[in-house]
Amino acid sequence: MRHTISVLVENKFGVLARIAGMFSGRGFNIETLNVGPTHKPEFSRITATILGDDQALDQAFKQLEKQVNVIEVKHFTGTEAVARELVMVKLEADASKRAEIIQICDVFRAKIIDVATDFLVIEATGNENKVRAFLELIIPFGVVEMARTGNVALERARFTESPVEMDD
Repeated sequence: MRHTISVLVENKFGVLARIAGMFSGRGFNIETLNVGPTHKPEFSRITATILGDDQALDQAFKQLEKQVNVIEVKHFTGTEAVARELVMVKLEADASKRAEIIQICDVFRAKIIDVATDFLVIEATGNENKVRAFLELIIPFGVVEMARTGNVALERARFTESPVEMDD
């Protein structure tokens, strides 16, 4: 089963390696792993999409919470979180293909971020399903290179926190 885990940690040397090692040591396959600083420079947020059973996940949570530099651990299921990922794709795109590629980009609100004579670099963001659908349409044009972040997730705001829900 797929699980999205968010771990708020102190921004210190070796924390990411210990957490990734803890997941793999317990038999989880790490499908995606993201880490970056938060709005407070002393903290980082690790978002991991892992594959494993629920029983092993409970054990992993207990181990995560015991880690010295771990501040908070969250497991997101269903609609509890807002998750997005980024994909950048470099495509072969001569003049005969560009109009169709641009149309696909418009539908998915993707951005063309670099242009050359026979190539385009496109950036698309969205939930996992949106990114997958975008890639299914764009890959046949000829992918030269691709980089994909995997999920970054935050707990969904509650009505008392923010009365406006924004989703694409």
